[in-house]
Amino acid sequence: MTIKTVILSGGSGTRLWPASRESYPKQLLPLTCEHSLLQETVVRLNGYAGGAVDPQPLVVSNEEYRFIIAEQMRQVGVRSAQIVLEPVGRNTAPALSLAALAASADGQDPVLLVMPADHVIVDLPAFQKAIAEGAVQAGAGRLVTFGIVPDRAETGYGYIRVGPSAGETDTARVLAEFVEKPDEATAARYVASGEYFWNSGIFMMKASVWLKAMAHFRPDISAACAKAFEGRSVDADFLRVDKAAFTACPSDSIDYAVMERIGTAPELGQGVVVPLSAGWSDVGAWDALWAVSVKDGDGNSGRGEVMFESSRNTLVHATHRMVAAVGCDDMVVVETADAVMVAHKSRTQDVKKVVARLKAEGKSLTQSHRKVYRPWGWYDSIDFGERFQVKRIVVNPGATLSLQMHHHRAEHWIVVKGTAEVTNGERVFLLGENESTYIPLGHTHRLANPGKVPLEIIEVQSGSYLGEDDIVRFEDTYGRTAG
Repeated sequence: MTIKTVILSGGSGTRLWPASRESYPKQLLPLTCEHSLLQETVVRLNGYAGGAVDPQPLVVSNEEYRFIIAEQMRQVGVRSAQIVLEPVGRNTAPALSLAALAASADGQDPVLLVMPADHVIVDLPAFQKAIAEGAVQAGAGRLVTFGIVPDRAETGYGYIRVGPSAGETDTARVLAEFVEKPDEATAARYVASGEYFWNSGIFMMKASVWLKAMAHFRPDISAACAKAFEGRSVDADFLRVDKAAFTACPSDSIDYAVMERIGTAPELGQGVVVPLSAGWSDVGAWDALWAVSVKDGDGNSGRGEVMFESSRNTLVHATHRMVAAVGCDDMVVVETADAVMVAHKSRTQDVKKVVARLKAEGKSLTQSHRKVYRPWGWYDSIDFGERFQVKRIVVNPGATLSLQMHHHRAEHWIVVKGTAEVTNGERVFLLGENESTYIPLGHTHRLANPGKVPLEIIEVQSGSYLGEDDIVRFEDTYGRTAG
């Protein structure tokens, strides 16, 4: 029985602002090591000895993250990923339905290991051991969820109540019910009983078992996903489903759509819970990241250029500058290029209130970082003022920007590294290091990197309007109409 990894890469992670933004959410960030949470999820079954694993993982994501995800997959050696694009978000049940349809399109019926892209798991051997047990249960036609063995009375997680053992020699337990996030007294009672686990959001089941259960419990979602998948098209690494059909699909979660109801229809497969004790965290807020991070003798955890002085139990996440924490106890400090957030560790859930206020005020700080990734590379808006903006632009080897023009701005390009192929009106020419060109307002232009090393330029924009939506595209390698 082959395991097919399905990674659900949705969500914005607003409580991890300012590191996490809508256009670059937490699963794409390197929060615990040099790899992003998505990349850590992708390699989580490396070295798995419990059976065959399909080397082609399947990622379900939205359009906006597609090029970043494809690049991050390539960075960890995955060059044949299936990336299913949702035109709109419809929660996890439709996402998994699309994944199951894609995984079984060639007539196979693999066991799907369904994981959110934004979780941390510290103990990989323990995780893989639990997966081996889950694969046995899923291979027998059961629907498996993984229950985190609780080590405290946590009020921030949903819980799963379990029944007796699913078999004489199994560690798996019969799934009894899902319960919502409890108050503190109820959570303490749950943990003391030994009958409750945290809901991890990780599942295993055969593709056919999931599709059959969805057709039974949510035929409306099942039909909408089947219609959307039927109208699919393939574009490079990406599988695009029919937009109109999927937009009409109702929204629901895996838990609500199927797992909470499976006991009412045992003919569809038994629901079981495999206990998991592997240093799991959904990294829902900065205090949760501190809990799973490597710490010094005083309980401090730092990422980036960080110095602690007379501080205890403090997390500092620095990305652009040196940050010194002096006399800080139970604090969180997050530094990015355009924002700094300081909070007491007990109040990190309230970061989402700051995000809501920024949105209400129309600030772009919730949407994107100063550094913005594109399919061809990235740019960093390093300075701006009235009628001008300065960007540092890096173009990957062999990559090409769209053929475009602007109605409201002119541009100066200065090459600082590599070789640029420039289209400027009717002319096409090469620019080397320390050479420059001027793109007048209204001129058709294009920038490309014909070389083997990254191309780096400084772009100075000037004009009456400098927004990213002042772009008229004539040709685009990546099928974009904007951005």
